Amino acid sequence: MYKNLAAVLTAACLFSPVFAQPKPPLQVGFVYVAPITDTGWVRQHEEGRKAVQAAFGAKVKTTIVENVPEGPDAERVIRDLAQQGNGLIFTPSFGYMEPTLKVAKDFPNVKFESITGYKTAPNVAVANARYYEGRYLSGIAAGRMTRTHVAGYVAGFPIPEVLQGINAFTLGMRSVDPKAEVKVVWLNTWFDPARERDAAMALFNQDVDVISFHTASDAVMRAAQERGKMAVAYHSDMRKAGPDAQIAAVTHHWGDYYTRRTQAVLDGNWQSGNVWGGVKEGMIRVGDFGPKVPKSVQDEVLARQKDIATGKLRPFSGPISDNEGALVLPKGKAMADEQILEMNFLVEGVRGKVAK
Repeated sequence: MYKNLAAVLTAACLFSPVFAQPKPPLQVGFVYVAPITDTGWVRQHEEGRKAVQAAFGAKVKTTIVENVPEGPDAERVIRDLAQQGNGLIFTPSFGYMEPTLKVAKDFPNVKFESITGYKTAPNVAVANARYYEGRYLSGIAAGRMTRTHVAGYVAGFPIPEVLQGINAFTLGMRSVDPKAEVKVVWLNTWFDPARERDAAMALFNQDVDVISFHTASDAVMRAAQERGKMAVAYHSDMRKAGPDAQIAAVTHHWGDYYTRRTQAVLDGNWQSGNVWGGVKEGMIRVGDFGPKVPKSVQDEVLARQKDIATGKLRPFSGPISDNEGALVLPKGKAMADEQILEMNFLVEGVRGKVAK
């Protein structure tokens, strides 16, 4: 009798919610195209990861793999993360898009977030930010601060996202300084601090007194500080690297998006989608002004930032001509998102060509 009673009690305990095994944490993987440094593209995504970990605590376990080149290495790393049990994987680099899609086909139960990609699948969502909005605003600051009317731009790859940035920066600059010109140097890499620095120095030797960049380190900012020039920080606030050089920073903010997408997986309602957010959504912000920037210029930039948030100001509004003299957009028209996403030209005022 007692033996049977003990068996019944044991069975009851095993199936009781009180004795149920705790749910294992959701494993969330992050793949970074460059090393984690104090500033830059990867730093901002690392801040997003930290926001996820802080929001969910023991409910999630995050893993990072840094300094992963785009291409075959990326596919291997993404596949390893999927095989290791990660249920959600963020791949924040344009060149990770195809490897992400390839791995996703083999792991239909894993959710993937292709950041800056544009191709979706049932288990692959894409997200990007309207970086060009911040570029336009920083161009206003550069236009107010330049004395030579010549700016420089150190660019990574000639993809639409980078062309949007160069063009928006130029349009913003010329909106307050019609004589402004922007000289571009292409690197065809995202992260190479030595080459980034060399490109900046070469531009400073060509009458450039303010510089912007679309690369992943703070090397251009450090070069500006060294030469006594001015620079617009990108991705992160870089005043530590250029306390005198920085005039403003275009910063990216991923924490809210990463947290919402992680919550969706935890809730079981994650769906593929395409998000393209900017100033209005809090994904892009311009600020962190340096000590050289007059309050009047700061106020002007912040006022235009509010105009972008409300839709009153659209950076790509006509008339716009390319730098070969062809009319791209007539007066009174604004570019549709489809046109912006396929941008393949440089606007009037840019000295340079789209790299091959």
